[in-house]
Parts: sequence; C-alpha cells; structure tokens
Amino acid sequence: MKRVLTILLLLSACLSADIVWQKDIPTALQLAQKEHKLVMVFVEGETCRWCKKMKHRTLSDESVDKRLQAYISVKVFRENKEDMKDLPEIQGVPTIFFMTAEKKILESVIGYYTVEDFISYINDVEKKVKSTSTADPSNH
Repeated sequence: MKRVLTILLLLSACLSADIVWQKDIPTALQLAQKEHKLVMVFVEGETCRWCKKMKHRTLSDESVDKRLQAYISVKVFRENKEDMKDLPEIQGVPTIFFMTAEKKILESVIGYYTVEDFISYINDVEKKVKSTSTADPSNH
C-alpha cells in the first residue's frame, strides 16, 4: 500500500507544471526577449510570512500556475542588493512586478492576494498588453 501511495505521489508531482523560477533578473529578461514573453518578478523577504503564504497558497494554485506559464518568472529577495538594483524601489513585501523584457513595468502588486484577486491582476496586465499592441501599428 505504501508503495502505491508513493508511486501516486511521484506521478502527481511529475504531472504538475510548477512555475519555473529563473535564477536572476538578467537571465529572466534575456529569456523573455528570446521567447517574446513578459516577466513576473516576485520580490520576497527572507522572514516574510505573507511572502510564504503568497507562494504556497496563491502562486502554487493550479489556475495561477497555468496562467503564469505564459510568463518568465523570477524570485528575488529584497535583501539582495544586486537583484534589487534592476527594480524600482519597493514599499513592502511581497511585491510582484509584471514587466516587459525591456524593463517597462506594466503592473505592480504589493501584499498578499488570493487566487481570484491575483488572477484579476494577470487579466489587467494582459489587457494593457493588448491595448498597447493594437494601438501601435509597429506591433502588427
């Protein structure tokens, strides 16, 4: 019985398409340019309990995970000055930036959000991208 449970757990872990986190912002931006994707930067604090809740409740949700497959994702710690130099000043953690590969901020989200609220932010980002791409004839 334990063997069957172990196999089922391994299979479910393999089938889940967890967020692929890039190691740093420059790598994420470079990959975003190559793949023509947007970037989601998750800024967390080393001891931030709301950051942990955001990762384990919201970002690990299957519907959020599915939506974020269209983005290049990267996690950084606000304590890491090298990573933070590529970002605007933050007011608290968790902070999430949705940005272009050229570092243009499309949306920023500060604090903990539920799955439904976070998906509404993703929708806002995608609406902004659509409206700018249809308004700019060079994007056609």
